[in-house]
Amino acid sequence: MQFFAIQRIIGLLLMIFSVTQLPPVIVSLIYNDGALHAFIMTFLVTVTTGLILWLPVYKSRKELRLRDGFIVVVAFWTVLGLFGSLPLILAEHTSITDSIFESISGLTTTGATVITNIESLPKSILYYRQQLQWLGGMGIVVLAVAIMPMLGIGGMQLYRAETPGPMKDSKLTPRLTETAKALWYIYLTLTVLCGLGYWFAGMTVFDAIAHSFSTVSIGGFSTHDVSMAYFIDKPLIEITAIIFMFISGINFALHFTSWRSRSIKAYLMDAEFKTYLSLMIIAIIISTSYLFYRNHFPTTNQTILNSIFQVVSIGTTTGFTTQEYHLWPGFLPVMLLFLSFVGGCAGSTGGGMKVIRFLLLFKQGMREIMRVIHPNAILTIKIGGKPLQARVIESVWGFFSVYVAIFSVMLLMLMFLGLDQVTAFSAVAACLNNLGPGLNEVGLNYASLDDSVKWILCFAMLLGRLEIFTLLVLLTPAFWKR
Repeated sequence: MQFFAIQRIIGLLLMIFSVTQLPPVIVSLIYNDGALHAFIMTFLVTVTTGLILWLPVYKSRKELRLRDGFIVVVAFWTVLGLFGSLPLILAEHTSITDSIFESISGLTTTGATVITNIESLPKSILYYRQQLQWLGGMGIVVLAVAIMPMLGIGGMQLYRAETPGPMKDSKLTPRLTETAKALWYIYLTLTVLCGLGYWFAGMTVFDAIAHSFSTVSIGGFSTHDVSMAYFIDKPLIEITAIIFMFISGINFALHFTSWRSRSIKAYLMDAEFKTYLSLMIIAIIISTSYLFYRNHFPTTNQTILNSIFQVVSIGTTTGFTTQEYHLWPGFLPVMLLFLSFVGGCAGSTGGGMKVIRFLLLFKQGMREIMRVIHPNAILTIKIGGKPLQARVIESVWGFFSVYVAIFSVMLLMLMFLGLDQVTAFSAVAACLNNLGPGLNEVGLNYASLDDSVKWILCFAMLLGRLEIFTLLVLLTPAFWKR
């Protein structure tokens, strides 16, 4: 372990993170909302802590190893969650537990909130919550990888530890730094386009910027208590949200390939994208048909638009709501919650287990059925016409088995702490899948939960954001052995 190098990087990254307190300072000055001191204090505390960590070891230039990358990623997300909570504690005097929960929820793009009167918050705090999600969307560590030459270290270990999906070694460009920059250029472009789309559709400039942050990051925080239902009389806003939520749930490597080739062929040839699109269409058809059958909405347009919006929002794990979907009739709320288990594509800002894993699990299941029918047949699993290595299938099954085990343990823990089955199940699902809104008590917010429950859910959000193994590997004795 290169502990001095790890300490140096965490110090540098904390100093970089302190700079993100400056935009809320500007917003606070513009609106004169009384929260200026909170962000200045957070900036000073964060940059000072970063300096204290960095100065004693600034000469340490050793290359990071794979294990060191895991430590940096996990430590930074944990530390970032703590420091990110400071403005809420200082400006709103929110409890430490609630502030850390809100901060981690933002950074992991979960969108679960403990705040019950959002619109009463200062404008700078409203902006800050959205900014947390935007930074967390692609992963602030990947942002650091883009500027690793300035930091003086290599970034492959960090990239492999942070990048979502089962195939972590694929790169868009030969150089890692160029890959990270390409991801962020795409991310920034989508954010700008989304913001302009919201503004054109009727949002104020402030709301357009704020909601573009949480849309492209697939976060789900809003500046209004009723989320996107605040704009229910402006359907063009809902349509804009649907488009950019769907786009942000696609593998960013496909966006890059399509942009570079000036063709949509990359999407049409990709098995994961086709599965992603198919799942959305099937869920929309089922949801719309059942809502029609139950006459839940007075008009056809409302039924179709609300159905599409909620399927895309929950399916991509964004978590925006135009309706209280947890009160929808019959099986629909549970179906939508199950859809979040699949989540977005690998390499996207979406949560869940990822579409590629769902596809591989399905193909593996079909292969086992065929083996029963034809015991002597040699059957291979292919994606895009190419056979996959056995270790990829094994890693998917390993991920799935650990995911189920962790989900079960957390579910039992929440029920032990007094939550009913539906609330406990949906809370774990919503946090582990980085979705946000759940069912029953957590359908609107998480304010009513005990502090012990919130800490468990914070751990679930971190597990989901780091795709379980990145965090769990630090808890195994073998990781710390030489």
